[in-house]
Amino acid sequence: MTPERQIEELGLGVVDFVQRDELLARIKTGRPLRVKAGFDPTRPDLHLGHTVLMQKLRRFQDLGHTAIFLVGDYTALVGDPTGQNELRPRLTREQVLEAATTYQEQAFQVLDRSRVEVRYNSEWLSKMSPLEFIDLAAKCTVARMLERDDFSKRFAEHRPIYQHEFLYPLLQGYDSVALDADVELGGTDQLFNLLVGRDLMPRYGKPAQVVMTTPILEGIDARIEGGRVVGKKMSKSADNYIGVREAPLSVYRKCMQIDDAVVFRFFELLSARSAAEIAALRADVAGGRSPLEIKALFAREIIERFHSAEAADDAQRAFATAYTHNGVPDDVPEVRVATDGATLWIAKALSAAGLVKTTSDGRRLVEQGGVEIDGARVTDPQLQLARGQSYLVRAGSKNRRFARIVVDA
Repeated sequence: MTPERQIEELGLGVVDFVQRDELLARIKTGRPLRVKAGFDPTRPDLHLGHTVLMQKLRRFQDLGHTAIFLVGDYTALVGDPTGQNELRPRLTREQVLEAATTYQEQAFQVLDRSRVEVRYNSEWLSKMSPLEFIDLAAKCTVARMLERDDFSKRFAEHRPIYQHEFLYPLLQGYDSVALDADVELGGTDQLFNLLVGRDLMPRYGKPAQVVMTTPILEGIDARIEGGRVVGKKMSKSADNYIGVREAPLSVYRKCMQIDDAVVFRFFELLSARSAAEIAALRADVAGGRSPLEIKALFAREIIERFHSAEAADDAQRAFATAYTHNGVPDDVPEVRVATDGATLWIAKALSAAGLVKTTSDGRRLVEQGGVEIDGARVTDPQLQLARGQSYLVRAGSKNRRFARIVVDA
């Protein structure tokens, strides 16, 4: 493939590209480029939002370049305030290393394990002397750090900025120095940090890295407003994510919850389909094709990628039985809930069975008509379940959850 064609492919879906001509010049040398993407293992599980960046790294691999999967085991101990308005809690080394193990296992479902260089930034950062840290800090001004939106806002509002937070972009930037990175990839929320790395490299006598950012994927609860996709980014804390290791039926169900119009955003960032194929699907919907069919196509593609075609078939059948035809899944869990009295409050039963997070959520769901018991909808929030009885309970309508609740003494 010609260098120009590589640039065209690698630039697809990229938001920030600094600088395109520099990347073209490096590709023209014929030397495999060193392409770095760093991940701080602050949580053990990856979701589809993480894979947007990993897919771009995989494309570099497929074009013959060296992918560097950098585990930020050292920087995770510092804590990146990106996207945070307050100081993040510090993690222990044990927490970081545990999360790093699962990060790698899941990352190799996207990356080619045989063609990736896995590195930990503790390899060099933990060996730096105090004088070397001071020398690193001397290569960037406070004014430069305050160009970062989050820092500038906190400074203007007289809220604290801790000195170790200023260190994080410098440490991430030094990773590029240590790895001789030609390119660094990151989400759009990492642009400042990536550019700090680009600034640092010439100060250490090395060519400045090319910077490329990929979009931040919104959660499955995103909506279209004013022609734009709006909503919180996909995350476990927002409970709007699809996990890489999540059960196939759960993945299928969550894909079907995506807004009819927003699903094309997921196709564009995650699907292996071409832009022309995605445009054809849009045209199909405009012509009257059911959006449910389109979402089913996306669900199947994701499940096949991270599980198997057989798992996608099973998930589609199970979803059709449990959700499309108002059927009941074959694997409804049985939950035994104890009560001291003769009855058990419905909201407490829903919470104890894990169908809702709190009794308040349970009461509201009943009032909204979102609960069925033995096939019949209930709307009395004070309903009591009799001790010694078993109840088949469905909670939710679009996002249905089942449990067979047995009320014990």
